[in-house]
Amino acid sequence: NTLVIARRCHVMAPSRAPILPAYPTAEGRSEADELRAQAEAGLSRRLESQVYGEDMDAAARDAAALPYRERLDYELGVIGSMGFPGYFLIVAEFIQWAKEQGIPVGPGRGSGAGSVVAWSLTITDLDPLRFGLLFERFLNPERVSMPDFDIDFCQDRRDEVIQHVARKYGHDRVAQIITFGKLQARAVLRDVGRVLQMPYGQVDRICKLVPNNPANPVTLQQAIDGEPQLQEMRQSDETVAHLIDMALKLEGLYRHASTHAAGVVIGDRPLQRLVPLYRDPRSEMPVTQFNMKYVEQAGLVKFDFLGLKTLTVLTRTLDLIKASGGEDVVLESIPLDDAPSFEMMGRGDTVGVFQLEGAGMRDVLKRMKPNRFEDIIALVALYRPGPMDNIPKYIKVKLGEEKPDYLHPSLQPILEETFGIMIYQEQVMQVAQVLAGYSLGGADLLRRAMGKKIQSEMDAQKKSFVDGATARGVKKPQASMIFDQVNKFAGYGFNKSHAAAYALVAYQTAYFKANYPVAFLAASMTLDLGNTDKLNAFRQELDRIGVKLLPPDVNRSEAVFAVERQEDGTHAIRYALGAIKGVGAEAMRALVAERQANGPFQDVFDVSRRVDPKVMNKRQWENLIRAGAFDRLDQNRARLHAGVDLLVRHGSAQAEERSAGQSNLFGGEGADGLDTPPLPAVADWDMMERLKQEFEAIGFYLSAHPLDSFNTIRVGAVPSNDIGFRLRGGGTAFKMAGVVMSKR
Repeated sequence: NTLVIARRCHVMAPSRAPILPAYPTAEGRSEADELRAQAEAGLSRRLESQVYGEDMDAAARDAAALPYRERLDYELGVIGSMGFPGYFLIVAEFIQWAKEQGIPVGPGRGSGAGSVVAWSLTITDLDPLRFGLLFERFLNPERVSMPDFDIDFCQDRRDEVIQHVARKYGHDRVAQIITFGKLQARAVLRDVGRVLQMPYGQVDRICKLVPNNPANPVTLQQAIDGEPQLQEMRQSDETVAHLIDMALKLEGLYRHASTHAAGVVIGDRPLQRLVPLYRDPRSEMPVTQFNMKYVEQAGLVKFDFLGLKTLTVLTRTLDLIKASGGEDVVLESIPLDDAPSFEMMGRGDTVGVFQLEGAGMRDVLKRMKPNRFEDIIALVALYRPGPMDNIPKYIKVKLGEEKPDYLHPSLQPILEETFGIMIYQEQVMQVAQVLAGYSLGGADLLRRAMGKKIQSEMDAQKKSFVDGATARGVKKPQASMIFDQVNKFAGYGFNKSHAAAYALVAYQTAYFKANYPVAFLAASMTLDLGNTDKLNAFRQELDRIGVKLLPPDVNRSEAVFAVERQEDGTHAIRYALGAIKGVGAEAMRALVAERQANGPFQDVFDVSRRVDPKVMNKRQWENLIRAGAFDRLDQNRARLHAGVDLLVRHGSAQAEERSAGQSNLFGGEGADGLDTPPLPAVADWDMMERLKQEFEAIGFYLSAHPLDSFNTIRVGAVPSNDIGFRLRGGGTAFKMAGVVMSKR
């Protein structure tokens, strides 16, 4: 009987070919015809705005357009023969809808940026011909596989696009995808420790002995084998031994279900007919019970809606430029050869710049001195383990200290852009095409084979490559050597389409930092509102470039960071109320809304009367006081802090009176009738106490620094920012000055 039940339970969903909803076409034409019509119209607009020059006559325009029209025609043929016109139309529709709503969309990500059709439909924003991006890296006519566009949206508005898709295709036909959280080494120790009721501190100490590397997670057994302290704790403490033994048995099991960060599926029928569904309690949208791997086998096509914080920063920067009296800048129209941007990157001044802000990357920028957009594409591709070894050679050839090696004269046009170094997967494909006569589809298969390193496959590919090259007049030993070189590069070659798209976002952020630093840094700080370490780094950057960071102020601050014009005509950044610890961005939005609706606050009791006590509790009052947000209303922070209970009670009494509909017949000092009680007569905090309290509310020293009263330069203290520079100059010992933050 058990076997019968087991067999009846053992059910697998049938494997299906990809299913897509029908795209509503104009005048009943086929999806292929609709795609062609939209792509051709879109290409004409792209040519007009980005390719044709003002001085071009009709003949010059036709000549410039020819390679684009030929490529478009070829791509449409491949897309049609593979049966994917509907996929392109669906993606184009929701991207175009997002752009019409003013929702920022990334320029492309992954291999999709290599498609002229995608560029024409505004799915991507990089000209594939200008940057040498290959369609076959995206869709290979010699290997049919589903296209996959990963699309970046502004992280604050990504959900609007998903809701639009659900409305368009039907709420029962659109779902997110499930993911299952597994009990990995640290998580299983914490969960078992909790069940065994072991002290949190003890379990935490044990967990911290397990290496935490998300890119290459270690198993619990590997952690035990490599950590003598864990072995010793296990042997000397029965409880720890029990914890570890239980954890080893449970490791790897599924712990919980959650929703995939980006994946959405769209079906042509109610999804419950195709896959089982699950309702995440935190979301209204259904979720497939099959994970990403199995949902595709069941025939559902995955669309990736990714949230990219940098797009939100760029949008907010544009808004701040306009709000502070600047021009209306169009993101797509900024020049790619802006000298101040490249000068700034060459100095390594890239704090806050997408992809380029790490210390190592800044060091490379200083040595490289990039002066063209192609250098940024190369950096995005090279700055990874493995390819990084080629950075010094790239710099030396770029600066004329070494000659480039193109392997063969016919390869110079392919490798010239990267100074003879094979950086991109697309270059591997082009080398095979030019030197050995491969089609680009065949060259893509060669690239894949090189990545897999299967010896039998590589032997066959090497023979084809060498035979093709010798037929084109290359000597056999040289052809064999070039194949081995290409094979070496192919192991870590980067997708140029992806690198170019991300280089564009990096360049855009660099452009705004170089040309509109106040607006850019205010926008960047807003996106890191709750990250004290990042805010402190931005504050130091503002000090370095000479931009004022004004203290929080209930009558001037917004809930987020804002740009404020000074009396001398310069611009400064006003500290965000929402960035003060423990006050909550929503509560601060309510406070700002009240101020904007009914005018500035007259005193602290005016704040307590006008802001709902449900919005402002005692802790929020205390932190606003400690941060100095009421300084313009009352300079004595200690007095306000001592009178917090009084302020909260006053606000509650006013709220109760308003809700009861009463007013004081005899008037009084308060606007609503209640007298304002006197605040405690307390002496203000001294400077050090004031800074200590401010530090606890903000996370760093804002109005001043405890070291300001010491002449640290006179005693020879070196600023921490200079240490890296001095180390490179050969120094080994330095005198520093600092403040003890905590002790343990």
